Parts: sequence; structure tokens; C-alpha cells
Amino acid sequence: MRVGVIGGGQLARMMIPAAIELGVELRVLAEADGMSAALAADRVGDYTDAETVLEFARGVDVVTFDHEHVPQDVLRRLVDAGIHVHPGPDALRFAQDKLLMRERLSELGLPVPDWARVQTTDELDDFIRDHGGSAVVKTPRGGYDGKGVRVVRAAAEVAEWFTTVAEDGRGGALLVEELVDFRRELAQLVARRPSGEIVAWPVVETVQVGGVCSEVIAPAPHSAGRLSDVAADVAISIAEGLGVTGVLAVELFETTDDRVLVNELAMRPHNSGHWSMDGSTTGQFEQHLRAVLDLPLGGTGSHEAWSVMVNVLGGPAEGTLADRYPDALAGHPTVKLHNYGKAPRPGRKVGHVTATGDDLDDVVYEARAAAAVFQD
Repeated sequence: MRVGVIGGGQLARMMIPAAIELGVELRVLAEADGMSAALAADRVGDYTDAETVLEFARGVDVVTFDHEHVPQDVLRRLVDAGIHVHPGPDALRFAQDKLLMRERLSELGLPVPDWARVQTTDELDDFIRDHGGSAVVKTPRGGYDGKGVRVVRAAAEVAEWFTTVAEDGRGGALLVEELVDFRRELAQLVARRPSGEIVAWPVVETVQVGGVCSEVIAPAPHSAGRLSDVAADVAISIAEGLGVTGVLAVELFETTDDRVLVNELAMRPHNSGHWSMDGSTTGQFEQHLRAVLDLPLGGTGSHEAWSVMVNVLGGPAEGTLADRYPDALAGHPTVKLHNYGKAPRPGRKVGHVTATGDDLDDVVYEARAAAAVFQD
């Protein structure tokens, strides 16, 4: 069995151990030399060039992704050539375009913030006025980790975005949403195989810093019962309604009036699922490979009562993460470390740590303390 991954980032890198354990040959089409997944990168090339991607794909049994940015015309060429692509272009288009995603989720009757497609500053100002004087504006394509998202009180604050989308050939519209009064952010991961089997992990709580995920607590505290059931039902409905194959991450808001609203989607392994590598019966990377190969899916139970994942953002001001190993490994022998093989840079995700145990306060302390060793 040969799986081809388009994209050479840390998600592709973390598929490598799972592939080795399953006896799966993993091949990676990386964007450049020296990327995180260089260990499995047998080719470097442009993922927007159809011929490059086709040549890569002909050597594998199924193609999957480290990111959702492969153009639709390239994806369609793969499908037309008879190559198995998971998730396929019909599903990925909803992860690639937030306006399409909001439209489809609304058609399916799923809970989303109040939203609108706006093409002029007047339309945006009208929405802002009708929603309490502020709103969230998003570029439909290309945004992640807080990029392409702004909280605004006037359309003039995103005037340049209107200029950009007017020139992109995709309709010239922005997505505007109500500014949700939320209690906390959650994420629900599920995995679905092409033949239809679907499984869900426990819903988790995510903590964002500057639009970037900083911590994940699994399961989300006080989520047993209705909240857990609703989150799983929403994610399963999305996976089935959009035809997603592989891992799907659904980012959610838990509002102050006890609603659960869909914020974002990711059709691939996701930062909010990294805890599962050490805390679950089946980690998300193994599960993703099982799913795209249409193999029976693994159990999603937890080894311990709690798992806490903390991202290492930026890394040390001087040297590498490995320079800090003696202190981190000696001081926190029960914590699992994952190094992405990236050079430290302010704000960059260069690794993560996971702690597990029966007492949440202790587990949070251990994870935060271990991550802090790697940051100045």
C-alpha cells in the first residue's frame, strides 16, 4: 500500500511513524527542500502544477493532503485520471472557500453564526449596524491560524480586502459573520472512510493565542452528556453531508447562551487532534491513513482521564529545540515531545508536548512546564 501526501509540512511528517507501524509506504510531494516531512519527501515540486502532481500521483495507490490548497482544476485532473483522492475535490472545495462552506452548512440545517456574502462596503456597514456595531470579516480563501480574519466596526477597516477579492476572479465577495459571544472554543474530530464507516474522538477544548492554537484539553471539561453528543452529531453530519473522507476537524464555539456553532473546518489531521497521538487508542494520523485506504477504523477511547497538548510556538531565541532536550526530558519524563524539525521563528509552530493523567490540574501543569523549556 502506497499513500502519497501532497504537502511537506508537520502534518505529513507526523504521518510517517503511523505509516511505518502499518507497513504503509508513504511518499511526500514537498513544496521545497528541507521541509518538516523531508524524511519521506521523494519529490519536490509545485502542487499547483497539474503535470507535476499527476506524475507524483501515478506512483501511489491513494493521494491525500497535508493542507487544503491544491487547486480544484488539479484535483479534477487526478480524479479524471482514475487516481483515488481522499478527501476528494467535491468535499475539499468547502474547506477551500469559506463562503461555499457557510452556504452548504446552512443548506444542511447545521448551526452556524449569522453570516452574509458582502461585495461592497455599504453592504458590510449595513451588516455591522444590524449586528450591534461589530462583526467578523473573513477572506473566503487562503486564511488560517488567524490570517484573513478581522474583527471590525466599520467597512473601511477592510477596504483593501475588497480590492483584493475584486481582482481574484472568484466573485469579489467577503464573508461577514456575527461576532459570537462565546464561552470557549471546542473542536470535534471524526474520521470517515469511503465505504461510510465513521468514528468520533471526544470533543476537546482549544485555547487560542493571537489566532493560533496554543493548548488543547481532551476531553473538554464539563462536556459529558448533551454537549458531547451535539458536537459529535454536528461533525458526523458534516462529514456525511459534504462527503469527507479521512480525518475532519470541526472547530466550534460554545456560546454563552449554550448553543454550539460551527466556526471552521479542516479536512485533514488537525492541531486540535495532536493529543490523540499519545492519549487515544488510535491517533489521528494512523486513523487518517486507515480511512483514506478504506481500512477498518480504530477505537477512539482515551488511555487516561485527561490529555493536554501544548504547542511550542516560536522556540528558543538561540539554538534549536534539541539543545533544550536535557532539561526538558529530565525535568518532565512523563511528557511526550514532538519536534517538527523546523527552525525557530517567532509565532511559528515548531513542536508540541502532550501530558496525560488522572488529575487535570497536574496534567496542565506538566504540559505547560515542559513546553516552556523550549521557549524564551
